[in-house]
Amino acid sequence: MSENIKNEVAIFGGGCFWCTEAMFLQLKGVQSALPGYINGHTVNPTYKEVCTGETGHAEAVKISYNPDEIGYDKLLEIFFATHNPTTLNRQGNDIGTQYRSEVFYVNEDQKKIAEAYIEFLTAEKVHPDPIVTAISEAGTFYVAEDYHHNYYNGNKEQGYCSMVVTPKVNKFEKLYADLLKK
Repeated sequence: MSENIKNEVAIFGGGCFWCTEAMFLQLKGVQSALPGYINGHTVNPTYKEVCTGETGHAEAVKISYNPDEIGYDKLLEIFFATHNPTTLNRQGNDIGTQYRSEVFYVNEDQKKIAEAYIEFLTAEKVHPDPIVTAISEAGTFYVAEDYHHNYYNGNKEQGYCSMVVTPKVNKFEKLYADLLKK
């Protein structure tokens, strides 16, 4: 099987990467969704270091996708529909700069699409509070430790997963059933 050279990359920080990864992995056209850390000042940070909030990194997911199967605009729509873009440095009970809402663009087209989408959401008053999602150029992305990869699917009974991730995944699966892998 030959490698698909058409794949592109999208990087989103929407709070805990276990949630974000669990959803994006299910989408048709997504080849991988890697949890990791981005745009901080510590080289090769560990999960423990990032959790302190002192490294400057965001927990994020680096998505490799085929644009012939799913577009960046659809990934962006899903990103905004599956987390709260109105809370600064927080998603639910996860508090700290590492849980910030942020789009990390890899090219100018992604930046323009993200800016336009936030303008659209704001104009349409989709959220009662202002959107605080940052749009930043993607810096170095450090892949998280192996035990974080596909964490949710291997740990659904774990307390955080069953209480926080499962409801988000269930909502996502209902909203985007037509885009899920079979």
